[in-house]
Amino acid sequence: MARKPYSRINDIRSGTASDIITKGCLVLEGGAFRGLYSQGAMDALMENDINFECIIGVSAGALGGMNYASGQIGRSARVNLGYRFDSDYIGLKSLLHAHSPIRLDFCLYDYQEIEPFDQERFYSPDRRFVAVATNCKTGEAEFFEKGKCRDIFRAVKASASMPYISQMVNVEGKQCLDGGCSCKIPYKWAMDEGYQKIVVIRTREKEFRKEVKEHHSILDPYRKFPEFYKKLISSDAEYNKTCAEMEELEKEGKLFVLYPSTKVTVSRVDKDIEKLGALYWQGYNDCLDRMDELKKYLEN
Repeated sequence: MARKPYSRINDIRSGTASDIITKGCLVLEGGAFRGLYSQGAMDALMENDINFECIIGVSAGALGGMNYASGQIGRSARVNLGYRFDSDYIGLKSLLHAHSPIRLDFCLYDYQEIEPFDQERFYSPDRRFVAVATNCKTGEAEFFEKGKCRDIFRAVKASASMPYISQMVNVEGKQCLDGGCSCKIPYKWAMDEGYQKIVVIRTREKEFRKEVKEHHSILDPYRKFPEFYKKLISSDAEYNKTCAEMEELEKEGKLFVLYPSTKVTVSRVDKDIEKLGALYWQGYNDCLDRMDELKKYLEN
C-alpha cells in the first residue's frame, strides 16, 4: 500500500535567500532525519536575511548546509519530506544500487533533475562551506572545504555515510565515513578559524546525553581499521563531553546554541512522515522564537 505524503508539504516555503552576508560561522550537527530540525531553522534564518559567511556541517548537517549555502529556502525539507518513501532514496532500490538502505546520490544528484541545485551561488567564493568526514585509516576528522576539495559533493556523501550500513567513500584518496564518528559538533574548528560569532544548531535537546555502552570488537567489521574503531567506540563519551563544553561556552557568550525546545523522539531513519514534518516546523519556529536573541548576539 502506498504511503501518504506529508500533509503540509505545500506549506514549506520556496524562494531564494538575500545576498546579505552575515559575519560568523554556522555549525550544524548531524543525526540523519533529525536533521529536519536544522533544515527548518536554516529556512527561518534565510527568511530573516541571516546568511552566514561560513557553514560547517556533519552528516545530515552537511547535506542540509549545502542548500543553505546555495540560498534555496525549503529545498532540503522538500527532498526529505517529499521523497522519504521513494525506494530510489530509501528502500529496496537503494539496497540494490548503493548497498545501503539510504542512497545519498538521490538527494545529492538525482534530485537536481526535480529541483535544480544553484551551483553558481553555492560555489561563489564569498561564502565558505565545509563538510566533516572521518578518515577510516587515521580515525581523525577531515575538513573538506569547497574550492579546496576537488569534489565537495563526494565529501558530503562521505560525511553522511553512516558506519555499519554504508560503504566507505573515497575522497581524494582517503577512505571516509560519517564525520560524526570523529567530530559530532565541530564548533572547535570554527573557533580555531578565528570566527568571533559562532552559531550551533543541534538536533537534540539541551539536556540530551548519549548512553555510553561497552563495545566488543571480535566480529566488528572495522577491526582492520583500528584507529577508526577506537574513535567510533569512544564517540558517545566524546559527544557528552562536547555538549558539556558547549554549555559552558554558551554561558560565557562565546557560542549561540539553538536546540530543540522539546524532547526529540524522531529516530535516525524514522518512517513517521508527520512526525518528521513536525520536527521541521519545530526547528523553524524555535529559530523564530529566538530570533531577537540571536540578532542581539550577532550585533554585540
